[in-house]
Amino acid sequence: MNATKTAALFCWSAILLGGTSLAQSPANNAATPVSYTSISELNQMIGNLQQASQSAQDDLSHLRIDKWKTDSGTKRQTENDTQSVLRNLQNALPSIVGELKNAPESLPSTFKLYRNLDALYDVMNSLVESAGAFGGKEEFQSLNKDLGAIEEARRAFAQRMDKLASAKENEIGQLRVELQNARAAIPPTKTVVDDTEPTPPKKTVKKKAVPKPKPANPQGAQASPPAQQ
Repeated sequence: MNATKTAALFCWSAILLGGTSLAQSPANNAATPVSYTSISELNQMIGNLQQASQSAQDDLSHLRIDKWKTDSGTKRQTENDTQSVLRNLQNALPSIVGELKNAPESLPSTFKLYRNLDALYDVMNSLVESAGAFGGKEEFQSLNKDLGAIEEARRAFAQRMDKLASAKENEIGQLRVELQNARAAIPPTKTVVDDTEPTPPKKTVKKKAVPKPKPANPQGAQASPPAQQ
């Protein structure tokens, strides 16, 4: 299973669904009906994973790294890796599993668990190699068995991711078809264009004011005396 390909597919699906975030909340996924078969499959996978986790914790806790036939630097690094794996199995892993239980078909939660198992496998593989080279035979055999169980769980969740991604892709295809059909059912809107030229408004002509003529003999004015002969 190519994790990068699955992550890219989910991002593409989220964009097509209208900008859905990669960190889609579990509450939204929980609202979607989940089939009994899907839940049963997930519960079986989680049960197997929890058994593998408990077995690995027991075996890691009983390692006698201080007795290994190697230098102090290698012992210190192996001890740090052991404590890192134990913290993950006791804290991080149960939290991620609980998130997935709340949203059984959530692609982000499924991918988050797969990625965590992938990281666990890498560190556990290094511990198994160190145990085979420097530790006791029983330590190597028990850790190698735990590694196989974690690998099996990782493969199972990778396959589930593939199925969920395919289901989401089919759902997106159906949504596209429904959207196209809905658009086709909408009658086209007629646009009426009025290309007649508007009548220009009439200009108002202002009349010039005509000055009133002055009277020839204004009232109150004295008549001129007659001329003398």
